[in-house]
Amino acid sequence: MTSEAPRQHYGLTLAVLAVSALAFALLQTMVVPALPAIQHSLHTSTTSVTWVLTVYLLSASVATPVLGRLGDMFGKERLLVAVLAIFSVGLLVAAVSHSLALLVVGRAIQGAAGAVFPLAFGIIRDEFPKERVATGIGLISATFGIGGGAGLVLSGVIVDQLSYAWIFWFGLIVTVIALVATQLFVPESPVKSPARIDWGGTVMLSAGLVCLLLAVSEGPAWGWGSARIVGLFAAAAVILALFAVLERRVREPLVDMGLMRLRGVWTTDLAGLLIGFGMFGSFILIPQFVETAPRAGYGFAASVTQAGVFLLPSAGVMLIAGPLAGWLGNRFGSKLPLSIGSLVATGSFVLLSAAHSQRWEIYLASLLLGIGIGFAFASMANLIVEAVPQTHTSEATGINTIMRSIGGALGATIAASIIAAHVNARTGIPAESSYTAAFAMSAVGVFVAFLAGLLIPSRRAGARSRQPAPQAEAPAEA
Repeated sequence: MTSEAPRQHYGLTLAVLAVSALAFALLQTMVVPALPAIQHSLHTSTTSVTWVLTVYLLSASVATPVLGRLGDMFGKERLLVAVLAIFSVGLLVAAVSHSLALLVVGRAIQGAAGAVFPLAFGIIRDEFPKERVATGIGLISATFGIGGGAGLVLSGVIVDQLSYAWIFWFGLIVTVIALVATQLFVPESPVKSPARIDWGGTVMLSAGLVCLLLAVSEGPAWGWGSARIVGLFAAAAVILALFAVLERRVREPLVDMGLMRLRGVWTTDLAGLLIGFGMFGSFILIPQFVETAPRAGYGFAASVTQAGVFLLPSAGVMLIAGPLAGWLGNRFGSKLPLSIGSLVATGSFVLLSAAHSQRWEIYLASLLLGIGIGFAFASMANLIVEAVPQTHTSEATGINTIMRSIGGALGATIAASIIAAHVNARTGIPAESSYTAAFAMSAVGVFVAFLAGLLIPSRRAGARSRQPAPQAEAPAEA
C-alpha cells in the first residue's frame, strides 16, 4: 500500500490548524471593545448593537455540533475548508456593510466557524502520532483563550487607528491564509463515520439553543422576569428535553445520547461551561474596571488599548500553558491539569476580588488566569477525546465547545448585570463593591468546575479510547 507516503507531517498540520482556530477566536472578542464605535457609526441604539455579539454566539452554537457531526461523516479536512470559506464570506459581508442589518447578517454567517475547533481536534486525533495527540490538542485549545485575549488588545488598536471595519478585513486576511494552507497542507482524515443527517434533531437542537442563548443574551435588556425571557427559558427547557428523548430513538442521531451520558463526557462538559463562565466574565470585568477613572475610588483611567494590555499576560501565558497541559496529560492523565487549572483560575478571581488597587495586582491575576484557563481548556478537549470512540471525536468535542460558549454567555451577561445593578445614580459609575461581588461570583463558578473535575473518571496517562460507540444503557463509566 502506498497510501501512507503522502501523509503530511503533523507539525505543519498543527501550525495550519492553529491559524484556523486563532482566526475564529480573535473574531469572538474583537468586536467587544468596538461596539461603541459601531453604534456611533451606524446610528443605532445600545440594545440593537448587542445583536452583533448575540447573533454570532447563536449561529456558532447551532452550527458547531451540526458541522462537527458532518465532519465525522464526510471528512474533517473537507468540512474545515468549507467552514473557513463560509467564515470568509461572513467577514467580507461584515467588512463592507454600512447598516446594522447587513452587519448582523455577516456575523451570523461567521458563526459557522465555531466548528473549527471540533474539526481540528478530530484531525489531530486521526493524523498525529499517539504520543503527540494530547500536546497538539492542548495547543489548539489554548488558542481559544489566546485569541480571546489578543482580540481585545488588537481591537482597541485597530479602532483607534483605523475603523471598526478593519477588524473584519484583518480577520479575512488571516482566514484566507488558513483556508489556502488547509487545502494545500492538511490531509483528509482517513477515519469517517458514514451516516444519514438527522435533520429533525438538527432543527430541535437549533431551536433549543436559540431560545436558551437569546434569553441569556437579552435578559439584562428585556428584564430577567419579563414574559419574553421566562418564555424563552421555558421553551428551551422543553425543546432540549424533547431533543434528548427523541435522539435516543433515532437510528442515526445527530448527538449520540449514549456518549453524553458517559461520566467522562458530561462531567467535562459541565467543567467547560463553568470555565467559560469565568473566562468571559473576566473579559467584561477587567477592561471595565481598569478603564474607570480613579476619582471613583478605584480603576486606572486606562484607554481601550491600554485596557487590553492588562489582559496580555493572560493571552501570552496560554501559549505555553496549553502544550504544557498536554505534556502533563500524557504523563499523568488529563484530569490533573484540569484540576490544577481550575484551582489556579479560582485563585486569580479570589485575588481580583480581594486586591485590585495596584496595577501589578491586576497583571498578576491576569497571568494566573491565563495559566488556569490554558490548563483547563487543553485538558478538557483531551478528556473528551479519551472518553469517546474515534469516529465520534468531532461530535463530542463540538458539544463541549458549545458548553463553553453557553458558559461564556452566562458569565459575560451575569457579570454585566451585577455591575449595572450597582451604578451610582449621581455619577453614573458602578460601585467598587459590584466588581468585588462579580469577581467573587466568578471564583465560585470556577471552583465548582474544579469539583466537577473530581468526578471525571481517572484514566491511564496517554490512553485513547477506541471502543465501539456505547449503548445508552452501557454502565462503563457510571
